[in-house]
Amino acid sequence: MNSSKQNKDGGKKGKAPAKKNTFNKDKGKRGSKPDRRPSAKKEFDDKDSEEPEVRRRGDSKAGVRKGKGRKQELEAPKQRHEFRHEKDEPIRLNKYIAAAGVCSRREADKLIEQGKVVVNGEVTTEMGVKIKPADKVVVDGHEIQPEEFVYILLHKPKNTISTTDDEKDRTTVIDVIENATGKRIYPVGRLDRNTTGLILLTNDGELAHRLMHPSYQIRKVYQVETNMILSDEQLTALRNGVELEDGPARAYKVDRHPVLANVIRMSIIEGRNHQVKRMIDAIGAEVINLKRIVYAGLEIGDLRSGKYRNLTRKEVFELRQVTKILDKKSLKL
Repeated sequence: MNSSKQNKDGGKKGKAPAKKNTFNKDKGKRGSKPDRRPSAKKEFDDKDSEEPEVRRRGDSKAGVRKGKGRKQELEAPKQRHEFRHEKDEPIRLNKYIAAAGVCSRREADKLIEQGKVVVNGEVTTEMGVKIKPADKVVVDGHEIQPEEFVYILLHKPKNTISTTDDEKDRTTVIDVIENATGKRIYPVGRLDRNTTGLILLTNDGELAHRLMHPSYQIRKVYQVETNMILSDEQLTALRNGVELEDGPARAYKVDRHPVLANVIRMSIIEGRNHQVKRMIDAIGAEVINLKRIVYAGLEIGDLRSGKYRNLTRKEVFELRQVTKILDKKSLKL
Protein backbone atom coordinates (compact mmCIF):
# COMPACT_ATOMS: atom_id res chain seq x y z
CA MET A 1 0.00 0.00 0.00
CA ASN A 2 2.71 2.48 1.07
CA SER A 3 5.05 1.51 -1.76
CA SER A 4 2.39 2.01 -4.43
CA LYS A 5 1.53 5.39 -2.99
CA GLN A 6 5.22 6.34 -2.94
CA ASN A 7 5.61 5.38 -6.64
CA LYS A 8 2.53 7.38 -7.53
CA ASP A 9 3.91 10.46 -5.82
CA GLY A 10 7.26 10.19 -7.58
CA GLY A 11 9.07 9.06 -4.43
CA LYS A 12 9.05 12.53 -2.84
CA LYS A 13 7.80 12.65 0.71
CA GLY A 14 5.17 15.28 1.49
CA LYS A 15 4.47 16.25 -2.17
CA ALA A 16 0.83 16.21 -3.29
CA PRO A 17 -0.11 13.69 -6.06
CA ALA A 18 0.23 15.25 -9.51
CA LYS A 19 -3.33 14.36 -10.65
CA LYS A 20 -5.16 15.75 -7.64
CA ASN A 21 -6.19 19.41 -7.62
CA THR A 22 -6.80 19.90 -3.92
CA PHE A 23 -6.73 23.27 -2.21
CA ASN A 24 -3.65 23.89 -0.06
CA LYS A 25 -4.14 26.64 2.51
CA ASP A 26 -0.42 26.77 3.17
CA LYS A 27 0.45 27.30 -0.48
CA GLY A 28 3.47 29.56 -0.80
CA LYS A 29 5.03 28.20 2.36
CA ARG A 30 5.36 24.50 1.87
CA GLY A 31 3.50 23.31 -1.17
CA SER A 32 4.46 25.82 -3.90
CA LYS A 33 7.98 26.07 -5.23
CA PRO A 34 7.37 28.30 -8.29
CA ASP A 35 6.08 31.32 -6.30
CA ARG A 36 8.48 31.03 -3.40
CA ARG A 37 10.94 33.73 -4.50
CA PRO A 38 9.30 35.66 -7.35
CA SER A 39 12.02 38.33 -7.31
CA ALA A 40 15.02 36.04 -6.98
CA LYS A 41 16.31 36.86 -10.47
CA LYS A 42 18.83 39.66 -10.60
CA GLU A 43 17.43 42.94 -11.88
CA PHE A 44 19.92 43.29 -14.65
CA ASP A 45 21.34 40.41 -16.60
CA ASP A 46 25.10 41.01 -16.32
CA LYS A 47 27.54 39.20 -14.01
CA ASP A 48 29.61 42.38 -13.55
CA SER A 49 26.59 44.53 -12.69
CA GLU A 50 25.26 45.61 -9.36
CA GLU A 51 22.83 48.34 -8.37
CA PRO A 52 24.62 51.68 -7.89
CA GLU A 53 24.55 53.53 -4.62
CA VAL A 54 21.85 55.92 -5.87
CA ARG A 55 19.25 53.11 -6.01
CA ARG A 56 19.98 51.97 -2.43
CA ARG A 57 18.05 48.72 -2.62
CA GLY A 58 20.19 47.19 0.14
CA ASP A 59 21.68 44.53 -2.14
CA SER A 60 19.01 42.16 -0.86
CA LYS A 61 20.38 38.98 -2.44
CA ALA A 62 23.78 39.16 -0.79
CA GLY A 63 24.41 37.17 2.33
CA VAL A 64 21.35 34.92 1.93
CA ARG A 65 21.53 31.20 1.42
CA LYS A 66 19.25 29.94 -1.34
CA GLY A 67 16.12 28.40 0.07
CA LYS A 68 17.04 29.27 3.64
CA GLY A 69 16.31 32.98 4.02
CA ARG A 70 19.09 33.41 6.59
CA LYS A 71 22.08 35.70 6.44
CA GLN A 72 25.55 34.27 6.19
CA GLU A 73 28.09 35.02 8.89
CA LEU A 74 30.91 36.71 6.99
CA GLU A 75 32.80 38.32 9.85
CA ALA A 76 35.34 35.51 10.21
CA PRO A 77 35.41 33.55 6.94
CA LYS A 78 37.56 30.46 6.51
CA GLN A 79 39.98 30.15 3.64
CA ARG A 80 38.83 27.51 1.18
CA HIS A 81 42.42 26.68 0.43
CA GLU A 82 43.44 26.41 4.11
CA PHE A 83 46.45 24.14 4.70
CA ARG A 84 46.33 22.13 7.94
CA HIS A 85 49.22 20.29 9.55
CA GLU A 86 50.88 19.79 12.92
CA LYS A 87 53.62 22.29 13.70
CA ASP A 88 56.57 19.88 13.46
CA GLU A 89 54.97 17.08 11.47
CA PRO A 90 56.92 16.22 8.27
CA ILE A 91 54.99 16.59 5.03
CA ARG A 92 55.66 15.35 1.50
CA LEU A 93 57.25 18.05 -0.62
CA ASN A 94 54.79 17.67 -3.50
CA LYS A 95 51.85 18.10 -1.09
CA TYR A 96 53.48 21.23 0.34
CA ILE A 97 53.86 22.72 -3.15
CA ALA A 98 50.27 21.83 -4.08
CA ALA A 99 48.96 23.35 -0.84
CA ALA A 100 50.63 26.63 -1.84
CA GLY A 101 48.39 26.70 -4.91
CA VAL A 102 51.26 26.34 -7.38
CA CYS A 103 49.99 23.21 -9.15
CA SER A 104 48.76 19.68 -8.51
CA ARG A 105 50.86 17.06 -6.67
CA ARG A 106 51.58 15.22 -9.92
CA GLU A 107 52.79 18.44 -11.55
CA ALA A 108 54.82 19.22 -8.42
CA ASP A 109 56.65 15.91 -8.91
CA LYS A 110 57.63 17.10 -12.39
CA LEU A 111 59.02 20.34 -10.98
CA ILE A 112 61.04 18.38 -8.41
CA GLU A 113 62.34 16.04 -11.09
CA GLN A 114 63.35 19.00 -13.27
CA GLY A 115 65.39 20.53 -10.44
CA LYS A 116 63.17 23.61 -10.07
CA VAL A 117 62.59 23.11 -6.33
CA VAL A 118 65.08 24.29 -3.70
CA VAL A 119 64.67 23.36 -0.03
CA ASN A 120 66.75 25.29 2.51
CA GLY A 121 69.15 26.39 -0.21
CA GLU A 122 69.69 22.98 -1.81
CA VAL A 123 68.14 21.67 -5.04
CA THR A 124 65.93 18.65 -4.32
CA THR A 125 65.20 16.09 -7.03
CA GLU A 126 64.28 13.11 -4.85
CA MET A 127 60.71 11.86 -5.22
CA GLY A 128 58.70 11.37 -2.02
CA VAL A 129 61.01 13.49 0.12
CA LYS A 130 59.44 14.96 3.25
CA ILE A 131 60.13 18.37 4.74
CA LYS A 132 59.14 20.28 7.86
CA PRO A 133 56.62 23.13 7.63
CA ALA A 134 59.30 25.56 8.84
CA ASP A 135 61.64 24.71 5.94
CA LYS A 136 62.21 27.35 3.25
CA VAL A 137 60.92 26.14 -0.12
CA VAL A 138 61.65 28.00 -3.37
CA VAL A 139 60.01 27.02 -6.66
CA ASP A 140 61.51 28.46 -9.85
CA GLY A 141 62.99 31.35 -7.86
CA HIS A 142 59.83 32.17 -5.86
CA GLU A 143 59.47 31.36 -2.17
CA ILE A 144 56.17 29.66 -1.33
CA GLN A 145 54.27 29.62 1.95
CA PRO A 146 51.11 27.53 1.90
CA GLU A 147 49.59 28.71 5.15
CA GLU A 148 51.03 32.16 5.72
CA PHE A 149 49.52 34.17 2.85
CA VAL A 150 46.03 35.63 3.28
CA TYR A 151 43.90 37.04 0.46
CA ILE A 152 40.71 38.96 1.30
CA LEU A 153 38.26 40.62 -1.09
CA LEU A 154 36.42 43.50 0.57
CA HIS A 155 33.47 45.56 -0.65
CA LYS A 156 34.74 48.89 0.63
CA PRO A 157 31.97 51.15 1.93
CA LYS A 158 31.89 54.94 1.69
CA ASN A 159 33.81 57.10 4.16
CA THR A 160 36.48 54.43 4.53
CA ILE A 161 40.21 55.05 4.08
CA SER A 162 42.26 52.56 2.01
CA THR A 163 45.19 52.46 4.45
CA THR A 164 46.19 50.41 7.48
CA ASP A 165 45.80 53.38 9.84
CA ASP A 166 44.74 57.02 9.72
CA GLU A 167 46.16 59.96 11.64
CA LYS A 168 42.70 61.55 11.80
CA ASP A 169 41.28 58.39 13.36
CA ARG A 170 38.90 57.77 10.46
CA THR A 171 37.63 54.28 9.65
CA THR A 172 40.07 52.27 7.54
CA VAL A 173 39.67 49.07 5.51
CA ILE A 174 41.61 47.27 8.25
CA ASP A 175 38.98 48.36 10.79
CA VAL A 176 36.26 46.87 8.58
CA ILE A 177 37.91 43.43 8.45
CA GLU A 178 39.40 43.43 11.95
CA ASN A 179 37.90 40.01 12.74
CA ALA A 180 39.02 38.35 9.51
CA THR A 181 42.54 37.24 10.37
CA GLY A 182 45.22 37.53 13.01
CA LYS A 183 47.88 38.32 10.40
CA ARG A 184 49.05 41.77 9.33
CA ILE A 185 47.70 42.43 5.84
CA TYR A 186 47.70 45.46 3.54
CA PRO A 187 45.39 46.89 0.87
CA VAL A 188 46.57 46.46 -2.72
CA GLY A 189 46.35 49.95 -4.16
CA ARG A 190 43.84 52.51 -2.99
CA LEU A 191 40.32 53.73 -3.57
CA ASP A 192 39.24 57.28 -2.75
CA ARG A 193 37.47 57.76 0.57
CA ASN A 194 34.02 57.96 -1.03
CA THR A 195 34.68 55.46 -3.83
CA THR A 196 33.10 52.12 -3.02
CA GLY A 197 33.67 48.63 -4.32
CA LEU A 198 36.27 45.93 -4.66
CA ILE A 199 39.60 46.17 -2.89
CA LEU A 200 42.05 43.32 -2.25
CA LEU A 201 43.99 42.92 1.01
CA THR A 202 46.89 40.52 1.44
CA ASN A 203 50.28 39.91 3.02
CA ASP A 204 51.65 38.46 -0.23
CA GLY A 205 54.14 41.22 -1.00
CA GLU A 206 55.30 39.93 -4.37
CA LEU A 207 51.77 39.56 -5.71
CA ALA A 208 50.72 42.97 -4.37
CA HIS A 209 53.74 44.65 -5.99
CA ARG A 210 53.03 43.10 -9.38
CA LEU A 211 49.32 43.91 -9.25
CA MET A 212 50.15 47.59 -8.71
CA HIS A 213 53.01 47.74 -11.24
CA PRO A 214 51.93 49.38 -14.53
CA SER A 215 53.90 46.89 -16.65
CA TYR A 216 51.37 44.12 -15.85
CA GLN A 217 48.46 46.22 -17.16
CA ILE A 218 45.92 45.15 -14.56
CA ARG A 219 42.37 45.89 -15.72
CA LYS A 220 39.90 47.66 -13.42
CA VAL A 221 36.21 48.17 -14.17
CA TYR A 222 34.26 51.00 -12.57
CA GLN A 223 30.53 51.62 -12.45
CA VAL A 224 30.19 55.38 -12.85
CA GLU A 225 27.05 57.38 -12.09
CA THR A 226 27.19 60.86 -13.61
CA ASN A 227 25.11 64.01 -13.16
CA MET A 228 23.86 63.76 -16.75
CA ILE A 229 23.24 61.24 -19.52
CA LEU A 230 26.48 61.13 -21.49
CA SER A 231 26.23 61.54 -25.24
CA ASP A 232 27.75 59.17 -27.79
CA GLU A 233 30.34 61.84 -28.53
CA GLN A 234 31.38 61.98 -24.87
CA LEU A 235 31.72 58.20 -24.70
CA THR A 236 33.81 58.25 -27.89
CA ALA A 237 36.06 60.88 -26.31
CA LEU A 238 36.66 58.59 -23.32
CA ARG A 239 37.58 55.73 -25.64
CA ASN A 240 39.87 57.83 -27.81
CA GLY A 241 41.51 59.60 -24.89
CA VAL A 242 41.23 62.92 -23.06
CA GLU A 243 43.93 65.34 -21.98
CA LEU A 244 44.66 65.52 -18.23
CA GLU A 245 47.17 67.61 -16.28
CA ASP A 246 49.59 64.65 -16.12
CA GLY A 247 49.16 63.58 -19.74
CA PRO A 248 46.56 61.93 -21.99
CA ALA A 249 44.39 59.12 -20.61
CA ARG A 250 41.91 56.85 -22.33
CA ALA A 251 39.47 54.16 -21.31
CA TYR A 252 40.17 50.58 -22.30
CA LYS A 253 36.43 50.03 -22.76
CA VAL A 254 33.25 52.04 -22.13
CA ASP A 255 29.68 50.67 -22.11
CA ARG A 256 26.33 52.11 -21.15
CA HIS A 257 24.51 50.49 -18.25
CA PRO A 258 21.69 48.26 -19.55
CA VAL A 259 19.11 49.80 -17.19
CA LEU A 260 20.29 53.14 -15.76
CA ALA A 261 20.64 55.91 -18.34
CA ASN A 262 23.13 58.03 -16.39
CA VAL A 263 25.42 55.11 -15.46
CA ILE A 264 28.31 53.73 -17.51
CA ARG A 265 30.86 50.95 -16.99
CA MET A 266 34.38 52.08 -17.70
CA SER A 267 37.50 49.88 -17.85
CA ILE A 268 40.97 51.34 -17.40
CA ILE A 269 44.46 49.89 -17.33
CA GLU A 270 46.32 52.75 -15.68
CA GLY A 271 45.91 53.60 -12.02
CA ARG A 272 46.53 57.35 -11.63
CA ASN A 273 45.07 59.30 -8.73
CA HIS A 274 41.39 60.18 -9.24
CA GLN A 275 41.76 59.11 -12.88
CA VAL A 276 38.13 58.18 -13.55
CA LYS A 277 36.77 61.35 -11.97
CA ARG A 278 39.24 63.52 -13.85
CA MET A 279 38.40 61.85 -17.16
CA ILE A 280 34.69 62.45 -16.60
CA ASP A 281 35.43 66.08 -15.69
CA ALA A 282 37.39 66.41 -18.94
CA ILE A 283 34.29 65.62 -21.03
CA GLY A 284 32.15 68.16 -19.17
CA ALA A 285 30.34 65.91 -16.70
CA GLU A 286 30.58 65.12 -12.98
CA VAL A 287 30.81 61.84 -11.05
CA ILE A 288 28.03 61.36 -8.50
CA ASN A 289 28.88 57.81 -7.41
CA LEU A 290 31.88 55.66 -8.26
CA LYS A 291 32.17 51.95 -7.59
CA ARG A 292 34.87 49.45 -8.64
CA ILE A 293 33.27 46.16 -9.65
CA VAL A 294 36.21 44.27 -11.22
CA TYR A 295 39.91 44.18 -10.37
CA ALA A 296 42.45 41.87 -12.04
CA GLY A 297 39.68 39.45 -12.97
CA LEU A 298 38.14 39.41 -9.47
CA GLU A 299 34.47 40.39 -9.39
CA ILE A 300 32.54 41.94 -6.54
CA GLY A 301 29.35 40.07 -7.48
CA ASP A 302 26.64 40.12 -4.80
CA LEU A 303 28.96 40.96 -1.90
CA ARG A 304 27.28 43.66 0.19
CA SER A 305 28.94 46.91 1.20
CA GLY A 306 31.17 46.41 4.24
CA LYS A 307 31.32 42.61 3.81
CA TYR A 308 34.33 40.54 2.78
CA ARG A 309 35.40 37.02 1.88
CA ASN A 310 38.58 35.03 1.35
CA LEU A 311 39.68 34.30 -2.19
CA THR A 312 39.39 30.73 -3.38
CA ARG A 313 42.45 28.76 -4.43
CA LYS A 314 41.35 29.13 -8.06
CA GLU A 315 41.18 32.92 -7.75
CA VAL A 316 44.64 33.07 -6.17
CA PHE A 317 46.05 30.90 -8.93
CA GLU A 318 44.46 33.14 -11.59
CA LEU A 319 46.01 36.22 -9.97
CA ARG A 320 49.39 34.51 -10.15
CA GLN A 321 48.79 33.80 -13.81
CA VAL A 322 47.90 37.44 -14.50
CA THR A 323 51.05 38.63 -12.74
CA LYS A 324 53.21 35.79 -14.14
CA ILE A 325 54.06 34.31 -10.72
CA LEU A 326 54.33 30.52 -10.84
CA ASP A 327 51.73 30.02 -13.53
CA LYS A 328 51.72 26.77 -15.51
CA LYS A 329 52.93 28.50 -18.65
CA SER A 330 56.03 29.90 -16.97
CA LEU A 331 56.66 26.56 -15.26
CA LYS A 332 56.14 24.73 -18.60
CA LEU A 333 53.55 22.35 -17.16
